[in-house]
Amino acid sequence: MSLKMFKTDSKMVSGPCLSLDVSPTVTADCCCCFPGLGHGTFVAGVIASMRECQGFAPDSELHIFRVFTNNQVSYTSWFLDAFNYAILKKIDVLNLSIGGPDFMDHPFVDKVWELTANKVIMVSAIGNDGPLYGTLNNPADQMDVIGVGGIDFEDNIARFSSRGMTTWELPGGYGRVKPDIVTYGSGVRGSGLKEGCRSLSGTSVASPVVAGAVTLLASTVQNRELVNPASMKQALISSARRLPGVNMFEQGHGKLDLIRAYQILNSYRPQASLSPSYIDLTECPYMWPYCSQPIYYGGMPTIVNVTILNGMGVTGRIVDKPIWQPYLPQNGDHIDVAVSYSPVLWPWAGYLAVSISVAKKAASWEGVAQGHVMVTVASPAENDSDVSGELTSTVKLPIKVKIVPTPPRSKRVLWDQYHNLRYPPGYFPRDNLRMKNDPLDWNGDHIHTNFRDMYQHLRSMGYFVEVLGAPITCFDASQPEELKSSVSVTDGLCRQWWMPDTGGANVPALNELISVWGMAFSDGLYEGDFTLADHDMYYASGCSIARFPEDGIVIAKNLKDQGLEVLKQETAVVEGVPILGLYQTPSDGGGRIALYGDSNCIDDSHRQKDCFWLLDALLQYTSYSMTPPSLSHSHSRVAPPTGVEHPLPQRLDGNHLYRYSKVLEAHLGDPKPRPLPACPHLSWAKPQPLNETAPSNLWKHQKLLSVDLDKVALPNVKSYRPQVRPLSPGESGAWDIPGGIMPGRYNQEVGQTIPVFAFLGAMVVLSFFVVQLTKAKGKPKRRKPRIKRPTYLQQQTTATTVAPGKTPTV
Repeated sequence: MSLKMFKTDSKMVSGPCLSLDVSPTVTADCCCCFPGLGHGTFVAGVIASMRECQGFAPDSELHIFRVFTNNQVSYTSWFLDAFNYAILKKIDVLNLSIGGPDFMDHPFVDKVWELTANKVIMVSAIGNDGPLYGTLNNPADQMDVIGVGGIDFEDNIARFSSRGMTTWELPGGYGRVKPDIVTYGSGVRGSGLKEGCRSLSGTSVASPVVAGAVTLLASTVQNRELVNPASMKQALISSARRLPGVNMFEQGHGKLDLIRAYQILNSYRPQASLSPSYIDLTECPYMWPYCSQPIYYGGMPTIVNVTILNGMGVTGRIVDKPIWQPYLPQNGDHIDVAVSYSPVLWPWAGYLAVSISVAKKAASWEGVAQGHVMVTVASPAENDSDVSGELTSTVKLPIKVKIVPTPPRSKRVLWDQYHNLRYPPGYFPRDNLRMKNDPLDWNGDHIHTNFRDMYQHLRSMGYFVEVLGAPITCFDASQPEELKSSVSVTDGLCRQWWMPDTGGANVPALNELISVWGMAFSDGLYEGDFTLADHDMYYASGCSIARFPEDGIVIAKNLKDQGLEVLKQETAVVEGVPILGLYQTPSDGGGRIALYGDSNCIDDSHRQKDCFWLLDALLQYTSYSMTPPSLSHSHSRVAPPTGVEHPLPQRLDGNHLYRYSKVLEAHLGDPKPRPLPACPHLSWAKPQPLNETAPSNLWKHQKLLSVDLDKVALPNVKSYRPQVRPLSPGESGAWDIPGGIMPGRYNQEVGQTIPVFAFLGAMVVLSFFVVQLTKAKGKPKRRKPRIKRPTYLQQQTTATTVAPGKTPTV
């Protein structure tokens, strides 16, 4: 039974209750919640409250499960029990206002897939670890789950809302776009613990907003058989309103639009669609980070992961192979495209990984190139369907890129993204051991996640950053990335010793890499503040240099021995700790190597003081052999260490590193090297050129195949004026509006609108009486016969038409 430490996604409170919400019929409070907490009560009220602070679907039937202890600890098996019950009861919609970083919990993820395969629409909060990128929580990061982020009432992305990309695909390939949509998650009003309303913030709040909307939408569809996890997700993302000035890893497809989603669902026919529906490397800021750097000949291919949503069935397949069709008038033949894909789509989704590179003929060319990839998806028809055989759907993925001439090598930086250890399957201490509340190094260590600020800095300095997603032996370059040592730490939750299999950077493996130049890192672990070249610096759980060539430059500083502090709770300051080394290789045309013992100063996760200036200096040295005088003539310069003073780090006895490593295998208790993974070789698609003009606006050009929103009628909704009252003492917010008007905007919008409408209405009534009076005076008086007043047809007053015998459950 594996421990699952799910933190609840509420910024103001944390909650122990998991609400499994789908289908409308009755309301329920979270009776399992702890006194004074009310996280589950609030979530349930947002979905289905029928009293104060009315929810989206007050007639829904709620099934609520407690899956946390009083200390907010849960086990995977508890979730599995709740999920099995949801499948047994044929739940329609399931809301998870929880999440966690452990995407490698396979029993949990497999059960999520089983849920959606049983037509359970799962809505999940993406987490409150923003504004750091790469912080999406599981299971919201899964393709078949609707991941929800939070915004405030000014349509700004909430600072606490987690950001994409997903990291469970790394290091192979690239992450995908998440969240799927965003909605109100800051200062949202919902049910209080006992009575009345209160305001909460967090993606725990945004998730039930979408779950309630999904439940309401499911009850309005005339043909309920068309509603499934894929079709609902297609309706939500294709109808979402894009927020200006916000990239896709923050807002996904945009803000929830309930009315447009209703229009799409009521005109829906089963089909496949793509998320994102196009690739435009020129569209900023939405397509950041792709739009932040043009592509060029000789560079590492740009990889874009696209999710295929299959609304035709829970399982499907790609027919034949995707087809690449460049537009000749738009120079589409200047780019090469390779496509890898999942042959089988299950449940409801699959992937399409598009690798884009520049053709040799465009090595010195600059301009924009366009084309599209065509994909055909087939699914077996349902048994009760009128269609026999298979259902098919063909979709296009437009591609637009900016090409520039190949920059000089001195301006090209290679980022080694490939890890032979995948996080987080085992216990590996992260970069900064002071951060005890974040034990998993789960952000991907990518230039577009926790190294985003470094990437932005390098681009602003004119560098082009390429990502290596294969073993370094597949590329003629070498540069160590992270430096860390192995230590033992105690788990504060279970009070048991967890023995790590290696440190966060796997220093023994790094030493093997740089040993050919006579370099090595020690087994010491140091931290502390210091000054280097008039810059304030902080060394966070970094290594020292144990061995370096005698003709190299080494800088040393006085630092605290953090390893001694962790192991023996003793404090000691070590003088002259070698932390920085610069070396020119002696061979003809040889390059230069720079070693620094800590990557935390360029890592966004827990960085205290950045060292981007040092990164610039090291790049100047490695590119142009320009040694900064502040380093070469520094008073902190010491003689290079020979490796005699300190032993080199060794792997722990009895470690199980081979279980997680791609390059080690078990051999009588001593791991031995295994053959390196094969280098990837892209199979470039054979182009089928089109002599036609590409669409000018890729965003607005992409629509679901069956939907024309201009021709879909909206439901007739009975309008009424909401009753408002001032809040009683102790309540938060400005007004309590049972009708559902968003808090904070009543005074600005509704409050200013009512006097205007009242004045116009009075003028209309007055004009009517004046006209009637004038007509009466101008006509002779005569007696009119009494006639029976006509009976008017009563208008439909609700948009929620539920299929006979079926009520949505949540």
